Amino acid sequence: MSIFYVLLSVVLMLQVSRACDGNNEEEQLAAARQQSDEYFANAYGFNSNNPWGSPYYQPSARVPGYASAYAEGRAPINRQPSYNPFKKYFTSSNVDEEINQQAEGRFALGGLGANLINTGLFNNRFTPANTWRPFSNLANRIPVSVNPDFSGPLTNFDACTSPSGDAGICAPGSVCSLFGGRPSGSCVLGKVCCINAITTCGGTVTLNNTYWQSPSTAVSVPSTCALTVRMDTKLVEQLAKPICQIRLDFVSFTTLQPTVGTCSDTFMVGGTTTVAPIICGDNSGQHMYLDIPSSGITPTDVQLMFNFPTGIATRSWNIKIAMLPCGASYLAPKDCLQYFTSATGRVKSFNWQDIASTTTRQLNNQKYNICFRTELVSSQRATQMCVSTCQVTNGDAFSITTVPPGGADVVAPPGTADSIAAAAFAATLSAVGTLFADVATVGPPVVPAQRKAVCLYDFLLIAGGRDVNGIEADRYCGNALNPAPLAVPAGAAVPNISPLLAAAVPGGLATSVQVCTPIKPFRMTFQTDGTEAAITAINAPTVPVLAAADNANTGFCLDYQEK
Repeated sequence: MSIFYVLLSVVLMLQVSRACDGNNEEEQLAAARQQSDEYFANAYGFNSNNPWGSPYYQPSARVPGYASAYAEGRAPINRQPSYNPFKKYFTSSNVDEEINQQAEGRFALGGLGANLINTGLFNNRFTPANTWRPFSNLANRIPVSVNPDFSGPLTNFDACTSPSGDAGICAPGSVCSLFGGRPSGSCVLGKVCCINAITTCGGTVTLNNTYWQSPSTAVSVPSTCALTVRMDTKLVEQLAKPICQIRLDFVSFTTLQPTVGTCSDTFMVGGTTTVAPIICGDNSGQHMYLDIPSSGITPTDVQLMFNFPTGIATRSWNIKIAMLPCGASYLAPKDCLQYFTSATGRVKSFNWQDIASTTTRQLNNQKYNICFRTELVSSQRATQMCVSTCQVTNGDAFSITTVPPGGADVVAPPGTADSIAAAAFAATLSAVGTLFADVATVGPPVVPAQRKAVCLYDFLLIAGGRDVNGIEADRYCGNALNPAPLAVPAGAAVPNISPLLAAAVPGGLATSVQVCTPIKPFRMTFQTDGTEAAITAINAPTVPVLAAADNANTGFCLDYQEK
């Protein structure tokens, strides 16, 4: 009998021990499930502080000087109470705190599948003693990188192209309508390609790939038409990626032509670290990259502004505004107003057109860098970049600073056959460097030789530029692109120019050649001063040398090729 009691005591002790172990295992499993829930909730985009979410956002402070902060592109909607239909699937939640928060709203659906798996919908059906759990690691096998992430329909910030060729962003149809866009084509996951366009003055845009189009009614004069581009990571549509650059693509751009190089109609940019030149005239197909401080550090408002004085002219534009996220591989290098990313292409100065013109189309006060990404050519990185003048029908492919016959002074009385012939010949020549020396005027009266500027005030800079013979120059101007200077000796057989005048013609050639540079990164700098008139007074250091008047300069059009 005593043996029976001993055995009974042993059995009871084992049951108690097993019960204790079972309770402990249940507690461990509960803790593990809570950690798993929290991990997958975060990994799949669920934020317990901002769950199912209220489809609202708070409008930012309006820009001073504009009547309406959100004329188009955004429309604030009333704040709705927050609601979390999946609260029961999470072990802890701070949903009630959402009511007092001022954060941007989000649409949260992410994490449902993973949390249904991990909260015990499948696993809790098996007792702790049963170690076979076929779904225990299923969520771990779901790659986060391909999770559709419904929690933020705008946070992906993905660009798209509509069937008509317009650029937009991928967004749910309801969100597209919310921001005043129009659906055109489709994206993955049931989203539409949302095209956003603004056709008024004084608005504010916050969406990537927005088009600013001229109003359907004629623009009155005098007037100002401006648009604000706002970058702020507190905005729901910019929540995922801070913005560091803006690219403007001038799909169409027609305003009044300049007067002797100076714009009456003006397009200008404010609020960027890039100093963009004032432009006008015909600029369809041109573009600009504009650097801004990271919107993740400080919100930025960039102003795009047209000023129209009195005058009759066609004024129309369609400008695509692309917001480029920090760290993107397609950002332009710092201080590059224009950036080209193909092995071949065409680059033009602003307002250049292939048309016959007797007026100045080259714009004054231009100073900017044109940069080229080093591309692969025959599976090797390019070692040089070459430029040559475009094939033109009516215009002039290269016309920067008119080369004067002997500078501001002529070596024969004005109006004579020699003087006219010398001027006509010089106007076809290339020029390099910054200075040349006049010869003395043949009297009476005798005028001593003076230094004159050529590519000092208006020029295209190509560092290390050289022709096929290795003749090198960095500054180019005149009416031909050629680094080889030509010294016309006295008595040389120059057509229509007497031997007396031949020595007065500055060095240069009347033909353009291909110019190549091996210096990387590949770039050019275009610069013009503020006048096309003759410089007759020295004002050092800004005006160190005299210069002749320019005549109907048009700028440049160059085909480039990386080799």
